[in-house]
Amino acid sequence: MPRDPIAELVHLYADAVVHHDGDQWGACWAPDAHWELGRGRRVEGRDAILDLWHTAMGTFAAVVQTVLNGSYELDDDAGTGTGRWYIQEHFQRDTGDKGKLLAHYNDTYVRVDGRWLFNSRELVIHYGGPQDLSGDFLNAWG
Repeated sequence: MPRDPIAELVHLYADAVVHHDGDQWGACWAPDAHWELGRGRRVEGRDAILDLWHTAMGTFAAVVQTVLNGSYELDDDAGTGTGRWYIQEHFQRDTGDKGKLLAHYNDTYVRVDGRWLFNSRELVIHYGGPQDLSGDFLNAWG
């Protein structure tokens, strides 16, 4: 039975976060992709995206990102698609601070040399704060 190429892409991305594997994580992106992290933070191009990721990951002592659920649609003829995937992260920063992130990614995909890659990922945060969920939640629709 063939593997689901988009689910595999999303899970490879999360696995690379957990293992701090920049090669695996960077290989999930198209060369001209863009990454939107909210608050006007947008990064263009795989190399710049990977540079930012290395900088951000350098602040973590440990992080576990899990994929919760998602859906997508592909246009095989055009080699493009869109999707949405929910994630959670449990993390500990180098400072010892611990936290939790609940979010989803709005994605676009592009097929490059027969392989599906992220053309864009937009991070939409629902919660980012203490592990006990005592911080404020943000609604996804507003």
